[in-house]
Amino acid sequence: MALIVQKYGGSSLESAERIRAVAQRVVATKRAGNDVVVVCSAMGDTTDELLDLAAQVNPTPPAREMDMLLTAGERISNSLVAMAVAAQGEAVQSFTGSQAGVITTERHGNARIIEVTPGRVKEAIDQGNIAIVAGFQGVNRDTKDVTTLGRGGSDTTAVALAAALGADECEIYSDVDGVYTADPRIVPDARKLDKLCFEEMLELAASGSKILVLRSVEYARAWNVPMRVRSSYSNDPGTLVAGALEDIPVEEAVLTGVATDNAEAKITILGIQDTPGEAAKVFRVLADAEINIDMVLQNISSIEDNKTDITFTLPKADGARAMEMLGAMKDAEGWDDITYNDQIGKVSLVGAGMKSHPGVTADFTEALRDSGINIDMITTSEIRITAVVDQDELPEAARAIHSKFELGGEEAAIVYAGTGR
Repeated sequence: MALIVQKYGGSSLESAERIRAVAQRVVATKRAGNDVVVVCSAMGDTTDELLDLAAQVNPTPPAREMDMLLTAGERISNSLVAMAVAAQGEAVQSFTGSQAGVITTERHGNARIIEVTPGRVKEAIDQGNIAIVAGFQGVNRDTKDVTTLGRGGSDTTAVALAAALGADECEIYSDVDGVYTADPRIVPDARKLDKLCFEEMLELAASGSKILVLRSVEYARAWNVPMRVRSSYSNDPGTLVAGALEDIPVEEAVLTGVATDNAEAKITILGIQDTPGEAAKVFRVLADAEINIDMVLQNISSIEDNKTDITFTLPKADGARAMEMLGAMKDAEGWDDITYNDQIGKVSLVGAGMKSHPGVTADFTEALRDSGINIDMITTSEIRITAVVDQDELPEAARAIHSKFELGGEEAAIVYAGTGR
């Protein structure tokens, strides 16, 4: 008997019909001899609808009350899936995140999981029940307030529960059959991958792939929880994410895929003193505001005044906040100017094969050149190359690189509900 944690995304739960289909899959897994824990996201676009409703009532709602509102979406789908499972004759218990023992930091809107104490979930499983847990939410031990984990938090809930329960596998269900060599909505001939190591999936997630949330992959890697990405619309075995980079033999190393991200912005600080500690001031202010920085580029300083320019990328959602803080520093630090551009996109090539195959960077840049796409910034790691390009050229950049490295398959990929999640 195996213990399987299954997470179902919003596209898998968007209607009563889809909820009944999910319940049938859950019951089938149970009747195959497995213990089953299910984590549910909110139905369809429920979270976006609640956000819109909140904005109509209060443009700047209190963060605590926003969490109280948004967690309702997962509780609705949670209870409906439990009802649908019960209708098929299986014993079932549903739990909120706090009831399931998901303990988080106190930051509303983007809390992090500190630990999971799944006593009630374990008890339900031991009694032969199917346990259903509301994703995306937890509780802070000190304040006793409900918290949310940020976008994609249900993935992290599922992996954290799998780790705490010692599950054999964590299945993440969406509306595509697995992890593809590119977003199939952008690259029609994207090919499904059978297996990736954690490092490859981390790079894809960090580079903009929406199929798995970065934090969930980080958690899975830390606790060595095998993840399987599958579709709730088919019986395809999906993509297994497990194992370490060093376990891949050199002769088997390949290029995994292309990821795109159009949710980033670029800030350039012009005329900053090229002396020790000046860059640290900038990034400490941003870090204290919990703003994540990705790519960083510093120019050679000017001989005349020993000044340089620093350019970095960050989430577009944090752009206005970052510019406000840096603007307050500008005169005091003697910077010449600060510029902001949110019309950029990042395209990345990921794969373990990069570390043993020379010429990958040359082919990558030539693919963009041949499509007439200019590179604004570029950075590399052991298994990733990322370029910043104009946002309007991002889809073409992805297709050009995907084609250059012959990553496509023979059949068009299917996105069953059109979201890729």
